[in-house]
Amino acid sequence: MTTMATHRRADMFTADGRPSDDDPREHGPRLGDERVTLVDSLRRQRLTLEMKCADLDAEAMARRAVEPSTMSLLGIVRHLAEIERATFRVMMAGQDAPRLFCTTDDRDGDFNGAVADPQVVEQAWKAWRTEVDFAVQWVAGAPGLDVTGDDPLNQHGSGGGTMSLREVLLGMIEEYARHMGHVDLLRERIDGRLGQ
Repeated sequence: MTTMATHRRADMFTADGRPSDDDPREHGPRLGDERVTLVDSLRRQRLTLEMKCADLDAEAMARRAVEPSTMSLLGIVRHLAEIERATFRVMMAGQDAPRLFCTTDDRDGDFNGAVADPQVVEQAWKAWRTEVDFAVQWVAGAPGLDVTGDDPLNQHGSGGGTMSLREVLLGMIEEYARHMGHVDLLRERIDGRLGQ
């Protein structure tokens, strides 16, 4: 009977798989209030996405999971850019901003358009960073967690109504956390890198 290794520490993103000075996610505030805790948790999820996609070329970023899935690291970056935009720019700030990659004819354009082209990868990261920067600034300027946005089409799990910034931040953390599991598997499939 073959024994499987439970740890492949040499393949981890940080040296020994433990918090360390080289992991930027470990340097956030401690013992913060509710707002600080939610904002920092989302910050760490966003950093995890960047870490897991680091040092990959366009082909690796666009590599699909397994048939029939269209999921790829690039697709996830594009998808999260769409989610950031729809959540903070449209729902919370009330801006009339068009979708970035998806259309009424291609609701999965974020994943379907994730092709192995360096310009497509660059555009995806630029869009994601732009939306994250907007969200960070908007949240920092919000007077409190009880500020609300309207979700009439139930695109954010509100049941089709109003959501507080508190609920939005928690929802974004959940969205990222769900996709970080996908990102872990996609990255391991590309080059064996494991991550915490």
